[in-house]
Amino acid sequence: MAKQLIARVADLAEGITVKFEYVQDGVPREGFLARIGDQIVAYENVCRHLPLTLDFGDNHIFTRDRKYFACQSHGAVYDPLTGLCLHGPCAGASLKPLRVASRGDELWLEVVDTVG
Repeated sequence: MAKQLIARVADLAEGITVKFEYVQDGVPREGFLARIGDQIVAYENVCRHLPLTLDFGDNHIFTRDRKYFACQSHGAVYDPLTGLCLHGPCAGASLKPLRVASRGDELWLEVVDTVG
């Protein structure tokens, strides 16, 4: 399992996302972190409808009211705590969750390769 420092808890204000890059199975990928109340969540930044990032590279992943994540391309709306698509072309599918561990103020991504 590879571990990668991706952010500090202090970087995560409620209602914003922090994006990061990582490699899994030899493939470069992008993920994002968000603070939802007292929980920190992390997901791969890929819509479940089509393999596009949720944002247009501008880090706008939350809906305007900051209650949900949304795909800017297709309008899919996701529950931020579970990653479940609540509305849109991928309703019922879920974002791919990423494993994050905190050590003090540091947030570490734990990447497990699935092939090889």
